[in-house]
Amino acid sequence: QVQLVESGGGSVQAGGSLRLSCAASGDTYFKSYMGWFRQAPGKEREGVAAIDSDGSTSYADSVKGRFTISQDNAKNTLYMQMNSLKPEDTAMYYCAADRISWWLLPKYRYWGQGTQVTVSS
Repeated sequence: QVQLVESGGGSVQAGGSLRLSCAASGDTYFKSYMGWFRQAPGKEREGVAAIDSDGSTSYADSVKGRFTISQDNAKNTLYMQMNSLKPEDTAMYYCAADRISWWLLPKYRYWGQGTQVTVSS
């Protein structure tokens, strides 16, 4: 079992920045692969960024060059630095974990409760 708790969401103006955090606890074997997803009202959940235990990363085209995923294994915490935010980035952001490499597919076994990001124009 893995428990995931996100934090760091909020309301910012376009062009601003936020840093999301996801604290993981429990069986760390199941957090070999982690990712950030988002879901806007009326839309499907989409993969934003993912990272594996070796530090390899993958990003959705819509956030490349603006978002950076990272992890601190000593703190069991996943991060995502979001810069140059746009109104279309507004969504609930979730972190996810699994021992299988799903990358940007929303098939991870464990999910957090989400943190809201709102970007105003």
